[in-house]
Amino acid sequence: MDAFYASVEQRDAPDLRGMPVIVGASPDRRGVVCAASYEARKFGVHSAMPSRTAHRLCPDGIFIRPRMEAYRRESREIMACLSQFGGAVEQVSVDEAYLDMSHHFDVFEPELAIGLGRQMKALIRQDRRLTASIGIGSNKLLAKIASDHGKPDGLFCITDAEKVAFLRPMPASAIHGVGKVTTKALASAGLKTIADLQDHAGDLRALVGSFAASLKKYAFGDDDRALEFDGQVKSVSAEETFDRDTDDRRVLVPLLKEQAHELAEKLAKERLAARTVQVKVRYSDFSTLTRQISVEEPVEGAGDIYAIACSLLRREKLVSRPLRLLGLGVSGLGPPSTQLTLPL
Repeated sequence: MDAFYASVEQRDAPDLRGMPVIVGASPDRRGVVCAASYEARKFGVHSAMPSRTAHRLCPDGIFIRPRMEAYRRESREIMACLSQFGGAVEQVSVDEAYLDMSHHFDVFEPELAIGLGRQMKALIRQDRRLTASIGIGSNKLLAKIASDHGKPDGLFCITDAEKVAFLRPMPASAIHGVGKVTTKALASAGLKTIADLQDHAGDLRALVGSFAASLKKYAFGDDDRALEFDGQVKSVSAEETFDRDTDDRRVLVPLLKEQAHELAEKLAKERLAARTVQVKVRYSDFSTLTRQISVEEPVEGAGDIYAIACSLLRREKLVSRPLRLLGLGVSGLGPPSTQLTLPL
């Protein structure tokens, strides 16, 4: 879906259409952006950014508190639209899914696939009054990359005949599983584009370990991953129980940073990013509170996870008395986001 949270707000309040809508904390509070409309993105606003920074970049931005239940309800309606086409559906997040439409084909025909894509887009537009960007390919890797091409309201197909040439000019980070850590490791060896990976004759294991074989296949547009419905990692978390209850920032801040780094390392290992960050606190009377926030663009870095966690603790005033336990978790896991500039 295109700028999902913001698009739902613009649909439900017509006076917001065409306006720079920013879903998240008010700029007069220490919070973060959950999502931004395309009108706001033109000013450099993006999810996980502090709301104060977003307001500085986009002074005329209209800030709206997120309505997560409304977005989840809308998500269920959209997935119901997609299920009408008969293919297996792997829902990756509240606004993203893979569909296996191979039952429509004896031999893959791009024009037929594009026709199906048009039908899906038309149904979502008619039934939900929202726009979707659809990517088509013979595997998950190509479909995901194609879906980022021509956003918003895009429809693009990458055929097997053209996939190798199409991928060559793209950054290595466009490949599934290549996050910030892997991108940095590859760049240290001069491998910055997919063309660099295609042409590289050496052994990639020294740079990316066991991911080397998959990475080489992905660079040529080959991906044998099936749709997944069970067994995926749903969430990762970390928590610490203190020997003595505390509200001392000199204890809590380093711990929260350490937990954020631990989660980021786990995400990197699984080649995942998270849409939802949750904090958990327990007080001396054993009462326990959890609070969470979801962002539209998935986060994977320790800095982003830590910033969102701090925002939640401040917004909800959770450190109002000494803590017995502090925990941090992420969920809504899926592939890292890629913001691509693709060749026309």
